[in-house]
Amino acid sequence: MRVILLTLLTVPLAIGCNNERFQLKTRVAGNVETRLDTPPVSPSAGHVKPVLVQGGAPRIALVDVDGLILNTPFVGPLSVGENPVALFREKLEAVACDPCAKAVVLRINSPGGGVAACIAMRHDLEQFKARTRLPVVACLMDTATGGAYYLASAADHIVAGPATVTGGLGVVLNLFNLQDLMGMVNVRPQLIKSGERTDIGTSARRLTDGERELLQAMADEFRDRLAADIRRSRPGVVERLETPFEGSMFGWNLDRGRTFDGRILTAEQAKARNLVDAVGSLDDAISVAAQMGCPGGPARPGVVMYRRTNDPARSVYAVTANIPLQGAGLFPSVPGIDRAKLPTFLSVWQPELTMERLGGK
Repeated sequence: MRVILLTLLTVPLAIGCNNERFQLKTRVAGNVETRLDTPPVSPSAGHVKPVLVQGGAPRIALVDVDGLILNTPFVGPLSVGENPVALFREKLEAVACDPCAKAVVLRINSPGGGVAACIAMRHDLEQFKARTRLPVVACLMDTATGGAYYLASAADHIVAGPATVTGGLGVVLNLFNLQDLMGMVNVRPQLIKSGERTDIGTSARRLTDGERELLQAMADEFRDRLAADIRRSRPGVVERLETPFEGSMFGWNLDRGRTFDGRILTAEQAKARNLVDAVGSLDDAISVAAQMGCPGGPARPGVVMYRRTNDPARSVYAVTANIPLQGAGLFPSVPGIDRAKLPTFLSVWQPELTMERLGGK
């Protein structure tokens, strides 16, 4: 019988730009040992570290933002993931400490998320740019709407994929009136409050006209804040097209609606409104970043991603698992029925009303 011995080796990062990856060392008795380029899985994953996913020079740092953006940990029983806001800042700090990084590609595939969370992440990105002076190119993948586009707009250049869905620049607060449902099961609220509007937004009754106006004003203020920041970063954004834009290649017309009314847009439509600079691929975004960070450099730059030791990355498309399964399938998925969490102002394209439950909201 052959005995297989497994030894986990953690190879420290080399000084300089020759990055070493974590390796799983395997040895078969009587045979030559082999090495598999696979990070060891550990519950204590440690800090994020650079992982080379594409060889070459100069080095481009790829920072990935995937899934719903909420300032909450995506963890729990049967779940995998962490707080996307905290993780984003940690990755930016890792890039800032990497002397070999010449530019950053911000790869985004997200419908958006909480207004406060997206504002915090954009603030961190702006501070990172001011501190490091590194060029940042945003690459919009399948979806980059609402707060996800808001984050991308702080980049120096934006590339959207040919089939990217973007836009969705609005704010929503999902509230539900469960008064009739509660009555069906003989649940009657007995509220004691001080302050006429202390229970504003409760599901036990409908909103009054005054409460609706108050919440509408808050949503408008948040939307105006997002729009103002986008215009500051991209002063060429067209608020409203004066004439229909005709796509001669595809034969479609773009209506003249407002850019910030929450509509979703294709990449070409977004380009017509100057929300993006180019339509292309992730490889195109990496090439643009390389030219901005190292003009005249090689056509194929090196790319590093920043991952924990239990989070492998083997190509520029690698996605960190972010699967919050706690509660999934255990309770009826009725919008508004889970009131354990407070409602959140969201800048998100959200056709599915229970989406915020994915983040425990």
